[in-house]
Amino acid sequence: MSERTGRPAGHAPSPDVPGGAGNGRPRADGDGRLHSDARAVLTGWAAPTGPEELLREDFLEHLRLHGNGMYRECVPGHLTATTAVLSHDGERVLLTLHGKAGMWLPMGGHCEAGDLSLAGVALREATEESGIPGLRLLPGPLALDRHRVWCHPPFSHHLDVEYGAVAPAGAEAVISEESLDLRWFPVDAIPDPSDEATRRLARRAREVLRAG
Repeated sequence: MSERTGRPAGHAPSPDVPGGAGNGRPRADGDGRLHSDARAVLTGWAAPTGPEELLREDFLEHLRLHGNGMYRECVPGHLTATTAVLSHDGERVLLTLHGKAGMWLPMGGHCEAGDLSLAGVALREATEESGIPGLRLLPGPLALDRHRVWCHPPFSHHLDVEYGAVAPAGAEAVISEESLDLRWFPVDAIPDPSDEATRRLARRAREVLRAG
């Protein structure tokens, strides 16, 4: 489940907690495959904007410093995966009214034991929160974002790697206990309360779908 509750403006270096829970060997995730996959994905990704290139470098540094940096237990912050779920024609995006944030946001959340890739996390979270089987993940990542959350009081950060997915024609979403509401919106008319990162991700997903 996503815990996107706010987005700090601009670029900030990854926080560190000397001797804290964020350091150490990679947690058991298939012999470190999730951690390795994240490093490979971020190393090979061409950031489309300058701020995202800075985030890409920060995310990689976070993984270098924190062997368990993929997981919620990492106090300074942890990688998460978010997915903009599009309708089959790419004209609409499915958003959840997040219970904690009170905003219309894409599906997404934490890595879990047994996850072996960021793409797998993105697809799992999108499927769980949308209730739609047969989602097709688009090539990605499509964007990076960092936002403040409260996984570890007073706060920590989600280092969010963002994807897009396409629902089958005629798919019907099923609201889960993780959201207050679940609705389709035109990609170009996402209502408030939402944020620019959500709008950006939906637009990029549609562009990739149209490019085929």
